[in-house]
Amino acid sequence: MASILTEERFVSIPSEVTVKLEGKILTVKGPLGELKKDFSHAKVHIELVGDKIVVKSLGSKRTDKAIVGTISTHIKNMVKGVTKGFTYKLKKVYSHFPINVKVSGDKILIENFIGERSPRIAKIVGNVKVIVKGDDVEVQGLDLEAVSQTAANIQQATKIKKKDPRVFLDGIYIYEKTEGMSG
Repeated sequence: MASILTEERFVSIPSEVTVKLEGKILTVKGPLGELKKDFSHAKVHIELVGDKIVVKSLGSKRTDKAIVGTISTHIKNMVKGVTKGFTYKLKKVYSHFPINVKVSGDKILIENFIGERSPRIAKIVGNVKVIVKGDDVEVQGLDLEAVSQTAANIQQATKIKKKDPRVFLDGIYIYEKTEGMSG
């Protein structure tokens, strides 16, 4: 059965970025570092044409067309990551017990949260840098998925269950998402 080409998207590549495509494994190198992602699970055709990456769908269904946009956005985020990077800023919010946040290897220890004796633990995903500055926690990295998942893990670790969220506001919350990394 022949496949019908129905959807096609182009991702332009800046001059300072180099892209290597081996099958459906894409490697993007830029001034800040390198990202590698495997797109073999997706029903798309990816090819490198000059200074553009072309993502084409192999089917005519709605989901086949939708995956083209998803994959092209992933590739755009990879290009942004190796040129600018990503930063998520989180704020410690507490009313009575001051929260202590420490980075220990690939884990974040959240101590003294609402007076608990044992620390809550959040996992750092991928090659992400976590910086604690007073009441702010910054999560920085090249891979948007790893940065956002790490920030979500921190916020989720401080979720209070079985209490009214309007009264018990303690936690660590994401308040800013930016492109670029500060030193």
